[in-house]
Amino acid sequence: MTRKTLNRRDFLRLLAYGSAALVGGGILNACSPEDIAAGTALAPTDASAGAAGAVDVEIALRAAPSEVQILPGTPTRVWQYQAELLKGPADTLVPLENTYLGPIINLQNGQRVRVRFTNELSEESIVHWHGLHVPVEADGHPRLVIKPGETYIYEFTVDDRAGTYWYHPHPHGRTGPQAYYGLAGLLLIHDEEEQALNLPSGDYDVPLVLQDRTFDSNNQLVYGGNGMMDQMMGFLGDTMLVNGQKDFTLAASTRPYRLRLHNGSNSRIYKLAWEDSTPMTVIATTGGLLEKPAQREYITLAPAQRVDVWVDFSGRQVGEQLRLVSLPSAAPDGGAFPVATVRFEREESVSQPLPERLSTIVWHNPAEAVNGNAPRSFTLMMGMGRGWTINGRTFEMTAVAQDEIVKLGDLEAWEFYNRLGGGMGMGGGMALPHPMHVHGLQFQVIEREIDPAGRADWETLKDGYVDEGWLDTVLVMPGERVKILLKFEDFTGLYLYHCHNLEHEDTGMMRNYRVDA
Repeated sequence: MTRKTLNRRDFLRLLAYGSAALVGGGILNACSPEDIAAGTALAPTDASAGAAGAVDVEIALRAAPSEVQILPGTPTRVWQYQAELLKGPADTLVPLENTYLGPIINLQNGQRVRVRFTNELSEESIVHWHGLHVPVEADGHPRLVIKPGETYIYEFTVDDRAGTYWYHPHPHGRTGPQAYYGLAGLLLIHDEEEQALNLPSGDYDVPLVLQDRTFDSNNQLVYGGNGMMDQMMGFLGDTMLVNGQKDFTLAASTRPYRLRLHNGSNSRIYKLAWEDSTPMTVIATTGGLLEKPAQREYITLAPAQRVDVWVDFSGRQVGEQLRLVSLPSAAPDGGAFPVATVRFEREESVSQPLPERLSTIVWHNPAEAVNGNAPRSFTLMMGMGRGWTINGRTFEMTAVAQDEIVKLGDLEAWEFYNRLGGGMGMGGGMALPHPMHVHGLQFQVIEREIDPAGRADWETLKDGYVDEGWLDTVLVMPGERVKILLKFEDFTGLYLYHCHNLEHEDTGMMRNYRVDA
């Protein structure tokens, strides 16, 4: 894996048009794990409502400095989510071995959950439960950040389909570095529909969190070494990690597996395939199970996206190896490289066929959208002197524009348009992929269009889109228009929508939308 550099012309464009958004931000120059103060005291606070009721699951979660062995030699200093189960089933928390990643949190649909999050870093933080449908107080908006030593109490009912979700920090301007230094973990939701399918479980249900990182000669993480270029392009590491480990190898049996693939990178887009061209069978996306399995030659996985893949290793030979790779594409730093290796160490004869039908999904009807003929339009582009923007705007902590106010109960159509060359003056400008995430709900993709000028790059990734399921994050390539359907249910208040290239988010490519009763 190598790092792609900008040519001189593109870099000078970024310098000229992005500098005003970056001066004084200090986004890549703030605290590293070396600067963390130890021994901060817990300071419970009434930060969220409803913390006194009965719950089914209670977890004490903290963000703290730590050290892990990632490379041979000196341990790497990281930030880490650490957790203790205060109440609930014994398998609620499942730690991953030899990693900085937080424990897997297993929850059941319908459970009432309380999380006591304590910040033991030396800077403000807050936790976002990515993909979950929760009240605004539990969503992790950056206006709710807590200071070092403070505790924030989340309380919510699990009202999401079985699937692979995750949790990560969400302070404005610091999400990128905090996630990069290690703050992330998977959250798996289960329900009766999923359990009736007899999918691979236990040791055969394997999470694979994909992240790219860069290390110095002393095995310490390096973030922002290319300054403004990283802020504008997004950080791209030169070392592939899976579940926080380099050269990851899954010791497997010759039987069916469920692999939960999660792109936990700050900005890298993966084009995932089996090295021997075995088709990939997708059974779930970010919002849970598909109606039926979907096959792809490769899978395009943008930052924050997840897909669950069913794969039958029956017939493989003990001692054989199979590599998961990322194929060449037009994504930034889109060269080919190995991602993980499956080594078959045990022979097992297990009959566990994949059901032809996985789930019953009640889809939104586009004809019922209140604005179906004129969707809300969000143009993604480089603004004059303001870095990356949405409709020419950058993030304001509590501000919301008139066209960002929606009504509770409404079904709406939105369109994200990644404009080519907009806002950069004569000669066009740089356009980059934007994985767009909407907080508080799952949505469905109903239409994609591509401008002719962007088609060549789009063609290198578009066959790997998996739009058949519910999504909370959708990739919008340069020149692409993506129309989605969203329904605003149950909760009012201020939520976010933003690019999940974390450096784009941190430099302002994020806005509020408000749900009014």
